[in-house]
Parts: sequence; structure tokens; C-alpha cells
Amino acid sequence: MTEVSEQIAGSPGGTMEPGKRTMPGDFSIAVRPGSGATLGGVNYGGERRQSMEGFEDTYTDIVDYIVRITHRIWEDQDVGYIYDTYSPGCRLYDDSGFRYGVESLVNGTMQSINAFPDCRHYADDVIWAGSDTEGFVTSHRAINIGHHTGPWRWGPPTGRRLETWVMANCVVWQNEIFEEWVLYNTAAKLQKLGIPVVEAARTYAREGGVTPLTERQFSEAHRLDGGRKPMPIPEPDNRAGFDVEGTVRALFHNTYNRRDLSTIDRVYADNVRWHGTTNRAGYGRSDVRAMARGLLATFPDLGVQVDEVYWMGNDTDGYSISARWSGIGTHRGFGLYGKPTGKRAHLWGISQLYVMNGRIVEEWSLFNEFDVIAQLVSEDGGPELL
Repeated sequence: MTEVSEQIAGSPGGTMEPGKRTMPGDFSIAVRPGSGATLGGVNYGGERRQSMEGFEDTYTDIVDYIVRITHRIWEDQDVGYIYDTYSPGCRLYDDSGFRYGVESLVNGTMQSINAFPDCRHYADDVIWAGSDTEGFVTSHRAINIGHHTGPWRWGPPTGRRLETWVMANCVVWQNEIFEEWVLYNTAAKLQKLGIPVVEAARTYAREGGVTPLTERQFSEAHRLDGGRKPMPIPEPDNRAGFDVEGTVRALFHNTYNRRDLSTIDRVYADNVRWHGTTNRAGYGRSDVRAMARGLLATFPDLGVQVDEVYWMGNDTDGYSISARWSGIGTHRGFGLYGKPTGKRAHLWGISQLYVMNGRIVEEWSLFNEFDVIAQLVSEDGGPELL
């Protein structure tokens, strides 16, 4: 383990005390290849491999904890186990806004299981940092596979097969999650089930589902401080060792605030594999640039702030990085969502970046696209999802 001093700048709610956070220097504690969905109630990991003071004895390490509580809640359908693994006043941020308290999570989970009772959750990766004394942070990516055989808020069961991926970032302390940022890839789920995304978003907005900007928690993006031109952040010289946090913060700022898309050419490998919101996918830097261009063309005044970044790994074996970010922009351009509506929108996302030899070779990123569309639609029209 290595200790890295990290100032948690702009973390809504204060996910961890500023100061030192332990970043794992290797991948000895990680998702095991081929493990998929684990068997509930079975200590498949054997002896404890990590200090887990305050956690149930059955869990061997923080990755084991995240994967197996997910399995027990969703696949064993022990929904009440949420009471044991989430704090009563947990803060929940998802595609549709902010919720507070464990009861809302229990209710939402039951609704989802009722709609997809055979759904299976396969752990693709868990990036983590911290310790049992500091508190853990985790970034969990999973593949969901199941069938829509029960009613849900968007209508009767379609019987269709669902296969999509989700991401959840959690803050964990002594066996309880007290903050969770989760993106369910809602627009992708609706598309898979043949439900028009824009119409569903319009219905959602009419029913009061959109949280007003004044009630959202997000950091101010330092793009045009004091009316000055946006200055670039110098990219770290990584020849003496890869500067994870410096590289990530420079990447987001220079790409989205400075509008320098050539940053992507310097930070990404030429054969990068990219996976994005609503089942977008690409190969190569040009596809990464295309998504960035689309966002900047859609929201010409977009400002983005990196709210949290942590990682595991080293220069030899590579790095697995979790970055949570947020932004504000006005829909004044033609890009992702058709004719401009002139409405302001809050975006937030989670990106998992995989680095080898100083370059990003793979990226998995989600943002709250369904929520963004709902913020833009109106009674007299709305965007088209392109």
C-alpha cells in the first residue's frame, strides 16, 4: 500500500475527510477473473486478506464485501439486508437526482426486482481505495442480464431481455455504505425494452421527477474565473513516474474547460477501447474525441469539475482509476440532442480509466443522460436522442 495526500476538492457532502487516503499499490485485492455472480452466504475468499475492523466476519476484503452484498440483495433478493449494509441516513445520487434515507433505497430496489425478477449482476470490476480506519471508497462496474417480466413505472412488462451495464461509487465505513453515486444507464435500459427515451423523459419531467438546479449539489467548474480566459493545466511530466491525479485533472480541465481536444491524443493510446452512456462504444482516439465534441457542441458554455479521483496500481502493472465529475451547461448548440432548447442542464458522471505505459488503453464512462434529457424536454417539444 502507498499513502497519497489527496485534497478532496469539490466532493459534495464530503465523502472523506481531506488529507491522506491509502491508494492500493497493486491488484492483490481485486475482482477475480471469471468469478461473475458469487454464491450468496459463502465465504468464497477463505481467510481475511485485509483489515476489516467493524465489518461482518464473513467478508475477506472490501472487494469481497461490495460484490457479495450486491449478490445477496439483488440475486438472493434479501432486500432487507440493505438495513444492515447502508446507514439509515445514507445519501443517494442516481440518474434521476438525489434521495436521502435507507427506506427510499429499499423501495427502489424492491420495485426494480419486481420488474426484473431473474436479473443477474455480474461484477466486472471494483476499483477501491482507503482503509478500515479512513473509510473505503469503491467504484463498482457490473453487467446486468435479465428479463422484463414485471410492471414498472414506464409501463407493463415487455418480456424483453435486458443486458446493460451500471456503475456505482460508494463510501463505506464499518460495514455500512453512507453515500452512493450510482448510474443505472437508464436510457440504455429503456432502449433495450423498446420504450422511447425522450417520451419517457418528458413524462418523468411532467410528473415532477426532475430536481431543480437550485436543489442539486455540485461543484462550481473553474472555467472562466472572474471573466478571464480559461488557462490550461500543465500536463504532468510522467517520465519519472505516472502522476495519476495530475493527469486526470488536467485531462478533464483541458479537454472540457479549455476546449483542447488534442489533449486526448496525448493522454489516450491510439487503440483505446471506449464504452459510454446509452450503449455507445468506440475504438481509437477519434471516437473519444467525437463524444467530447458532441458534449461541447451541445452545451457551448459547458464547464466541468473533477469531484473525486482515486486509483489502484503502479507504473509496472498499470493503473485502474475512478474519476467522478460534474458539470453545468446550456443547451444552445446542435450536437447530441437536436434543436437547442436554451435550457440549463446539470451533468454528472463516473469514469473508470485503465492506464498502461502512461496512456489510457480503456475507458468505461457513464453520465446521467436520462436525467439530462428530462431537464431539457418541455411540453412544446424536446430533443431527439441521436
